[in-house]
Amino acid sequence: MTRHNLLGEFLRARRARVRPDELGLASYGRRRVTGLRREELAGFAGISVQYLTRLEQGVDRHPSAQVVDALTKALRLDLDAARHLRALACLPTEPPGPSEVGAEVQHLLDSWGDTPAYVRDRRFDVPAANKAAMALAPMYRPGRNLVREVFLDPAARSLFPDWPDIAEQTVAALRATADLRDPRTAALVSELQHHDHFRSLWARHDVRPSRNETKRFDHPDAGPLTLRRQTLTIAGAEDQAIIVYQPEPGSASAHALAKLLRSESLPRPQTPRGDTLTD
Repeated sequence: MTRHNLLGEFLRARRARVRPDELGLASYGRRRVTGLRREELAGFAGISVQYLTRLEQGVDRHPSAQVVDALTKALRLDLDAARHLRALACLPTEPPGPSEVGAEVQHLLDSWGDTPAYVRDRRFDVPAANKAAMALAPMYRPGRNLVREVFLDPAARSLFPDWPDIAEQTVAALRATADLRDPRTAALVSELQHHDHFRSLWARHDVRPSRNETKRFDHPDAGPLTLRRQTLTIAGAEDQAIIVYQPEPGSASAHALAKLLRSESLPRPQTPRGDTLTD
């Protein structure tokens, strides 16, 4: 076994850590190895012993997603180990469905009441945001996709005075972070290929992760805003990032943003209740 056979080394090491009784298997005969025998793991995962041998010896290094999922269950891998196995098998490491955000992360976002902040995943979906972020732009609402919003929502062109630069940065950042083997990412890119400007930028293959930089907004209520964007990582959720926008303290943008957020927090006027008139 060579030091380059990382997938095989991982499978062998984790096989040795699983006891037969953990899988409900009866232990028989004198065991010369700790953990599971190769035929036991193969049987529980529903693959042949010969194929498992090829994986462990590095002859085959690209198992299918179905095989990896079966091995993940048989080896009793936790989430971090399962992601690592998928990466070793050159499979997408993102979950196939929408990203989820832990309650503690949402609590953190909400605690920044005067600071727009939202969570963005590798596909540029927004799974969580605070009220300040949603007041800054509807595109930061949970359930939105930032790339789709930038190119398909006409309001984005009005919101960003530097829209051409924003569009270019967005596509380059998507290239840098997204896993194109993920079916939902592939579907997003396919959908946006109908947009001429996206198609042109995507064909350039620019790769540039999002960086901490200044971003200008032309908000329909608050007017011009110049905000500093910060990108924070989330421990245990490396596929996600927290994006935070902050104005320069004491600046016109700081006063305008504060005024906007105060107005958003005020109770909405309600229509006076009275008798309903009918014809």
